[in-house]
Amino acid sequence: MWQAQVFTLYPEVFPGPFSKGMYGKAMSKDLWNLKVVNIRDAAEDKHKTVDDTPYGGGSGMLLKPDVLAKSLDQNKIEGERILYLSPKGKKFDQNYAKRLAKEKSISLICGHFEGVDERVLSTRNIEEISIGDYVLSGGETAAYVVIDSVLRLLPGVLGNDNSRIEETFENGLLEYPQFTKPQIWEEKAVPDVLLSGDHSKIKDWRLSQSEAITRDRRPDLWEKYKKN
Repeated sequence: MWQAQVFTLYPEVFPGPFSKGMYGKAMSKDLWNLKVVNIRDAAEDKHKTVDDTPYGGGSGMLLKPDVLAKSLDQNKIEGERILYLSPKGKKFDQNYAKRLAKEKSISLICGHFEGVDERVLSTRNIEEISIGDYVLSGGETAAYVVIDSVLRLLPGVLGNDNSRIEETFENGLLEYPQFTKPQIWEEKAVPDVLLSGDHSKIKDWRLSQSEAITRDRRPDLWEKYKKN
């Protein structure tokens, strides 16, 4: 069973959508588990203080190293990868998600304020990951993204495991256009090739569409695809 531990100041936002649909069913079947840890529980003063001003000055506050480290140590799982969701972390992508799907358990630290004390990251062997080149108000949203992308890779979670094979990024390309009934809608018809029954032509059409879309929308992916 794959497990995610989420360290957060706002435990009430979980499990959220993960308790519904295919993820909720997968959880009830013990295909995965979510443990939510309230970082504030590790604070020892009467006000449950979790942040303080940064040395050297600057705006904002930082999560205190003693509080966060205590929270992590109290919930430590041997061999577990610990990830801090940070805009200065390594880029999180599909390949990263695949690697995390092979782990038995991961921990995700949801930062707030201006971040966390650097000493926690180094002493607890914490990886920093970023879901994109933008800044969020907290790590909870990013944690949803990471967990979602990993869960759909776990065996038995999706209704049809084969549906992952031709998805966007799986072959280095963006996904081709999809169509369903009605055949004609608002005077727009489904492409004839998809109605032909010729699976070879359909495969070629889909590949050409994926290539064209990737070349137009994601030149960075297109350059990588051409080199493979």
